Amino acid sequence: QVEVVLSGGGLVQPGGSLRLSCAASGSIDSIYAMGWYRQAPGKQREMVALIDNNGLNSVQDAVQDRFTVSIDNVKKTAYLQMNDLKPEDTAVYSCDLVQTSGTTWGQGTKVTVSS
Repeated sequence: QVEVVLSGGGLVQPGGSLRLSCAASGSIDSIYAMGWYRQAPGKQREMVALIDNNGLNSVQDAVQDRFTVSIDNVKKTAYLQMNDLKPEDTAVYSCDLVQTSGTTWGQGTKVTVSS
């Protein structure tokens, strides 16, 4: 059984930073990837970033100058560092673990960027 737990959301002022963590536990393959997503109010969910167990990653063009993704392969935890946050970054952020046995989603966490 696999569990994915997301943490680190909250309220932040414009220009501030937050780091989200996505921790996986249980039966995890040696090869896997973790994805970050967000869904803003009234919009469809979009992928923000993707990273594999080797650290190979991609970040959405619209945020790649402000967001970085990293992974601790020992802890099976991915991080999304979000800097210079803007009100349009307000959304419910979620993550998933993708491996050959399937995909496991963590719960969402709300990020609100507001003064």
